[in-house]
Amino acid sequence: MKRSILLLAFVVLAFVGCQRKGITPVSFTDVHVEDTFWRQRLDTLRNKTIRYAFERSDRAGYVRNFAIAAGLMEGRFQSGQPFDDADLFKVIEGAAYLLKVEPDPELEQYVDSIIDIVVAAQEPDGYLFTNRTINNPLHPWCGKERWETDWNLSHETFNAGELYEAAVAYYDATGKRKMLDAAIKNADLVCKDFNWDGIVMAPGHAVIEMALVRLYEATGDKKYLDEARFFLDCRGHREFDPTSDDLRVNGKYWQDHLPATEQREAVGHAVRALYFYSGMADIALHQGDKEYLATADSIWENIVSKKFYITGGLGARAHNEAFGENYELPNGSAYCETCASIANAMFNLRMFRLHGDSKYIDVLERSLYNTVLCGISITGDSYFYPNPLETAKNGQLRSAWFGCSCCPTNVCRIIPSVPGYVYATEGNRIYANLYMSSRSEIELGGKQVVLRQRTEYPWEGSIEFEVEQAGRGFELALRIPGWARGEAVPSDLYAYTDPSADEAKIYVNDEEISFSTEKGYALINRKWQAGDKVRLELPMRVRQVRTHSAVVGNRGLLSVERGPIVYCAEGTDNGGRVADLSLQADAKFRVVSDSLSIGGAYTLRGEGLRYAIKEDNSSVESLPAEITFIPYYARSYKGATEMKVFLPESGEDILSLLESERRTIDKVIIGNHPSEQAHNLKGEHTRCDSGMGWRDAVDGGWFSYDLKCDREAEQELVLTFHSTDDGLRTFDILINGEKIATRTLRRETFDALIDTAYPIPAHLLRGGKLTVKFDAHDGNLAGGIFGCRIRRTE
Repeated sequence: MKRSILLLAFVVLAFVGCQRKGITPVSFTDVHVEDTFWRQRLDTLRNKTIRYAFERSDRAGYVRNFAIAAGLMEGRFQSGQPFDDADLFKVIEGAAYLLKVEPDPELEQYVDSIIDIVVAAQEPDGYLFTNRTINNPLHPWCGKERWETDWNLSHETFNAGELYEAAVAYYDATGKRKMLDAAIKNADLVCKDFNWDGIVMAPGHAVIEMALVRLYEATGDKKYLDEARFFLDCRGHREFDPTSDDLRVNGKYWQDHLPATEQREAVGHAVRALYFYSGMADIALHQGDKEYLATADSIWENIVSKKFYITGGLGARAHNEAFGENYELPNGSAYCETCASIANAMFNLRMFRLHGDSKYIDVLERSLYNTVLCGISITGDSYFYPNPLETAKNGQLRSAWFGCSCCPTNVCRIIPSVPGYVYATEGNRIYANLYMSSRSEIELGGKQVVLRQRTEYPWEGSIEFEVEQAGRGFELALRIPGWARGEAVPSDLYAYTDPSADEAKIYVNDEEISFSTEKGYALINRKWQAGDKVRLELPMRVRQVRTHSAVVGNRGLLSVERGPIVYCAEGTDNGGRVADLSLQADAKFRVVSDSLSIGGAYTLRGEGLRYAIKEDNSSVESLPAEITFIPYYARSYKGATEMKVFLPESGEDILSLLESERRTIDKVIIGNHPSEQAHNLKGEHTRCDSGMGWRDAVDGGWFSYDLKCDREAEQELVLTFHSTDDGLRTFDILINGEKIATRTLRRETFDALIDTAYPIPAHLLRGGKLTVKFDAHDGNLAGGIFGCRIRRTE
């Protein structure tokens, strides 16, 4: 039987006897990338990242878990999370994609050896979950019986789903059935146990829905498609407390608070949510279900109009890694997990298949070129897990790995599958969705079309297509991105300061043509000949972006982008600070092409103002400044530093900040190790985040700093809190052992740093030094504290 694999998102779909008519992505194996931008990343993934990921997975104990579960060695459960099985499966899936494109006997032999151990750990009835099989110790998230807490955090069906994904991919790449047979055996067990006459339970972490659809496509067995639908249909059956604001009490964390078809807003854990919504789109696609289609449409609209970051990130809150409320889009505390943007690409490719509208590819592209690429270094061996839009002076650096490795292992799948996003077909039409230099063999109506694409995208907007083999006449649908039509995103959430559009132009064999558009695509229908050329010219001017006024934290702020690339300003390029910079809406920009820059990225230079305290400390002044912007995905390559995606249009807030700075006698840079040590940091049960610049104490703990003061002048202690902190956060504030205040933090707005000044009694100033202590009440946290300074009163 011929194995035919077609890419859906980064999930390669094997259609064996159950092909569905309609829009079909062209397989990543048929799109041969030649450009420098993506070729570099694909080669790095092949030559370095995939092996590095296997090495880190082995070091973390993932492989040993399977060996112990199989009885091949003795020992306790080796790693920290019950879902670590799934992360190993994701790396295997990524390796399969690489092997499908280019044989690598050494890599294949290694993966075979891992699969042997994985399959040996499977229990006789098909159950495969190493933590329970080892049972030493059983993770606290797992119940006493199988599946008992899968609705919550055990991740048993999540692991199963990732097993199916990897198994189908590896079978397609190599023809080897060992892992696929294990996946089928496990899926049969799932179908036997989970049904309306058995266990009625929605998965705590969605993914098995998509994976079962993929297994259906690989085997043609409809029971897997029906089981995928079952897992969607049984949402909303568990009782939760709808009056609670706690996502884990009201059910929203798992998207289990309502039946699936009654949900209209993106809520809860962002990655879980987007996998779940992708599963709904799959069922709408394969079963023509109008209710699930309407639900997916409504949720997509909610995301893009109220919960989508300009960088393509999703998930406002670190707590629960969750979507926030409508228009809750903080910058500094933004979570924007790399996995969420990968899942967003999956969801939007499915939505494109349902509707054939370019707006879904616009959203996909924004996530892909910005947050997804930010999640992995150009060297392929360090990663970001969250991707905030602003960092404090301490900055952030990518990490070599994480205790929860979902993001690094997910990157192993997304990068090698990117070529599968480039084209799709429907009837007599070829959709050109993404632009990258490549040579592609596209099957259309039983005949092969060969297209070569030449471009310097994303840096230049000229894209040339050459028909090397036509085979037949066809319609070429060229995506005109929203940013080329004066539309930042397909909603009113973001808008360009100058919304005018420079028209895209199309040339066929060097002659400009007029063209009609449909759902964002320029349509060219003709009988093509070998050697025919089409050139698309997209306007790529620098754009400044304003946010909807309902996003309170972004009022008066501007971001900058060019083409699909969102830019940011870093301290390393701007005199060490970006907090003192403002950017006017009519600023002029220079585009700088520097082959020596990181990955050949284009940088921008824009007109702005820098505010500074005069040398005599008498007042604050503003001076013209040229602001350097780099691609957001390239942040932190030059070291940990301040970073902002949004800069103020006015200097009013900067003036207020610097005026406070001018009166400051001493301050601690929270989260900065040298500064905190210089101020004699002490404490118990304390923790910090250097990127956002905060510290707190948990479990009734405390922490303190020593700061200088003036023995004579009136002074105040100024503490900076974040408006989104809530929960049990009541603590005492003491100076030299004397309590001056008790503070309880409550969520006040979506995104703001709030300064509170506490007058310092004169008798505490006499020693010239103050010990400031934050002491949590029993069962509470102290903080977070984002700033701590002593300043003269006005």
